[in-house]
Amino acid sequence: MDLKTKMREAGIVGAGGAGFPSYAKLADGAEVLVINGAECEPLLYTDYILLKKEIDGVLSGIRAVLDYLSVTKALLCVKDHTAKKLNIKDGTLLADKITLKVLPDVYPMGDEISLIYQATGKVVKPGNLPITAGVIVYNVETVLNVSNAIIKGEPLTEKWLTVGGDVAKPIVTKVPLGTKIEDLFKALNVAVDDNHVLLDGGPSMGKVIDPEKAVITKTTKGLLILPKNIPAIEAKFIDGAKSVARAETACCQCTRCTDLCPRGLLGYPLEPHKMVRTAKNAVTLSPEMVISATLCCGCGICETLACCQGISPKAVINEYKVLLAKEKLRFVGKEEVSPHKEREYRMIPSDRWQSVLGVKKYDKVAEYIGELKSFNSVEINLRQHIGAPSVPAVKTGDRVIKGQLIANANDGLSLPQHASIDGVVTVYDSKIVIENK
Repeated sequence: MDLKTKMREAGIVGAGGAGFPSYAKLADGAEVLVINGAECEPLLYTDYILLKKEIDGVLSGIRAVLDYLSVTKALLCVKDHTAKKLNIKDGTLLADKITLKVLPDVYPMGDEISLIYQATGKVVKPGNLPITAGVIVYNVETVLNVSNAIIKGEPLTEKWLTVGGDVAKPIVTKVPLGTKIEDLFKALNVAVDDNHVLLDGGPSMGKVIDPEKAVITKTTKGLLILPKNIPAIEAKFIDGAKSVARAETACCQCTRCTDLCPRGLLGYPLEPHKMVRTAKNAVTLSPEMVISATLCCGCGICETLACCQGISPKAVINEYKVLLAKEKLRFVGKEEVSPHKEREYRMIPSDRWQSVLGVKKYDKVAEYIGELKSFNSVEINLRQHIGAPSVPAVKTGDRVIKGQLIANANDGLSLPQHASIDGVVTVYDSKIVIENK
């Protein structure tokens, strides 16, 4: 069985992003493998702990991918502050063909397109996949899961994550997939009161979730408890429709949102200030400009730092993204682009970004507390990845053991699911519940 098949059968997805099935990235034409350990968002320490505790597994997974692709170079990328904590320097040869690449402490350095340019000097054409530039990008945890699948024969059933924010002591732990966050927080003696919210992800791009209903999925990187009254959280409750309605009249035409846009600074034809100025009529005035909204990485710099008028270019762009998604439209560039000559001087230092978000005081290095696994039930979502949802392979009342296949991959781009604990299953339309009884 080749690596691509093993990764698919193990149910491995991108652990640090939107959940793209990892096997589908293994394509001809790769020249360099980039491993993303940048931890783009503040307050997250999952990848740092993985590199500290599981470096052998990480390197093993990288070597497996290199061998499969016949690629001679891999760059394990971390920010400068992580390299210093791990006491390793830029250019260190970690293993044969695997070199450490130290990135500057700026935001959003973990954005795939920014990461590729910073690490390799290659600019991916706007709207194109990294492989078109000869690059494949995997997250640190993803390659660890590849190693587990190859060496131990283990499918993906566990998730590493940070629990942090406004808590006494931020931690990193490993839990069964499908663990109810309510159960996890009880085990950790953590609570979310009425003055706080819970984020799945970082303070910039993470989503507000319900701690009483949400569960751990394959893409959960961190759970952050943060006050409702800080800029990072207030930005998440901005009304997109109202932003579009007031954008034209409130915009002072300063262009700062475009001047600081990370994708724009790489030469992408993304100009938030023009979208804001013509917000209500943009579709009619410039359809091509609206389609360029799909190039936005959602970093939030335009709304939280750049705009001095309280407008949210990000909210306007998100409204366009919804419209474009319905029409299945996206920007795909054919021409090469070049980074802005002032890019280096317009990048946002990580410390500055934390202050802008109002989260700097919560940034404490998380400690690994080991694996937590004494949970009586889990909920395995059938759609934890981009593509078609998994198809149940068990029926209600069946008894399963950890690692057992419980849902097959669907046709096309899809992945299977596996039991993360022993127990009896109940099959629903969108999930499979396993109870340890």
